[in-house]
Amino acid sequence: MQDEKVVRTDDEWRSLLTPEQFRVLRRGGTEPAGTGEYTDLEKRGVYRCAGCGSELFSSADKFHSGSGWPSFTQPLKAEAIEEHEDRSFGMSRTEVTCARCSGHLGHVFADGPDPTGLRYCINSVALSFVPEEADEG
Repeated sequence: MQDEKVVRTDDEWRSLLTPEQFRVLRRGGTEPAGTGEYTDLEKRGVYRCAGCGSELFSSADKFHSGSGWPSFTQPLKAEAIEEHEDRSFGMSRTEVTCARCSGHLGHVFADGPDPTGLRYCINSVALSFVPEEADEG
């Protein structure tokens, strides 16, 4: 079932994820700005969690923020993500994780465009992209 929590050991995650995916999703890392494969992607489709496959964001809510990471105005469904206070690196931010597997996705900031005013700044490596049927081929 899509909504069931996914719980795995570190060894199980390591066997399923690339080292960079493990570093970001399981250890709260960040890929270098401008290096992610989805930063400038303009195809229509759905962005899923690279850890568990949960549907997280729609291309309809994606925008170019200039931050160097894929940015979205909102999640596909509010319950798809969870938000947590993050005080690492001497900053106060809001971390975004996958509600299903608790994988670190990125952060959300209150400097985005309408309609929400939010910018979900998400690591490409934490996502997988599934294009709409019309965009395939």
